[in-house]
Amino acid sequence: MKDPSTDAFGPQPESWEEWNPTEESVRPVRGRHRVARQRGGLARSSTVLGVGVIAAVGAGGIATAQGGKPAVHISMPDLSAVKDSLPEATSLPGVGALISDGSEGADGSDATAAPLTTVGSGTSDAGEALRTRILAQAETQQDAADAAAKQAAEQAAAEQAADEAVAKKAEADKKAAAEKKKAEEEAKKKAEAERLAKLAKSYKLPVASYTITGTFGQPGAMWSSGYHTGLDFAASTGTPIYAVHSGTVTEAGWAGAYGYRTIITLDDGTELWFCHQSSINVSAGQKVSTGDVIGRVGATGNVTGPHLHLEVHPGGDATGIDPAAWLRERGLTP
Repeated sequence: MKDPSTDAFGPQPESWEEWNPTEESVRPVRGRHRVARQRGGLARSSTVLGVGVIAAVGAGGIATAQGGKPAVHISMPDLSAVKDSLPEATSLPGVGALISDGSEGADGSDATAAPLTTVGSGTSDAGEALRTRILAQAETQQDAADAAAKQAAEQAAAEQAADEAVAKKAEADKKAAAEKKKAEEEAKKKAEAERLAKLAKSYKLPVASYTITGTFGQPGAMWSSGYHTGLDFAASTGTPIYAVHSGTVTEAGWAGAYGYRTIITLDDGTELWFCHQSSINVSAGQKVSTGDVIGRVGATGNVTGPHLHLEVHPGGDATGIDPAAWLRERGLTP
């Protein structure tokens, strides 16, 4: 006869009552614990254990996602001893694998659970992906900033080079303008010298050997106008007087204070007066050429000594101009 103190679960205590866990009676599971072989409380205990495992797995994933720490290793009690007594426990999510011997599940499939250390790896991969995206974005922004700085530097260098080029061009233009002006002035001087040289061949000083004793505009009481109206070439009496330029003799004879005077009218209408001659070699209406002898130096008229008094009257005007300046314009230096 069967011993009432024993059954399929082994020896039983003399008396026991059903245990229903409450908030006051349940304590947090720590370390390794043994599960009492109680007939009436196994279903409820298995359910509580499954909920605890799920909570622990969730906590491990959160810790991994938030702190970036390695997966948490969770120690579970060895429930293989009560495997056969808990046929309904294999259907609980996450519990059947914990009490399995690693061979087959209830439906004959491989029930080996993934290691708990892999819990939260998906979240870790998501965090790594976010970190990678942030780093890539920062690198892109840095590259854009570097490119903008490089472009700004290149633009500044280009502007500086352009300014320097403009300054160099302005300096070169200024130098070229100065050189051009200098060249033009030199060319002008050369042209004028050539012109005067050519004129000099067609003009001649009236006396070969002389001394200037009176200039145009010189004041004095001996002149009726109050100033000297011509240029005086002092020379010995009888010194030849030459025609300064080719023209026509319009007057030749006595002229009062001017003594013996010869007037030659040039093609442009300018009159040249040769005064105080001792003798006259031409007559009115005669054509003369540059260098022809038209008379001799004397002291006739209002004079203090022998000399040639030369006056220049442009256009036949009564008032003359400075003969020295007129001669210099034609390449002659009296």
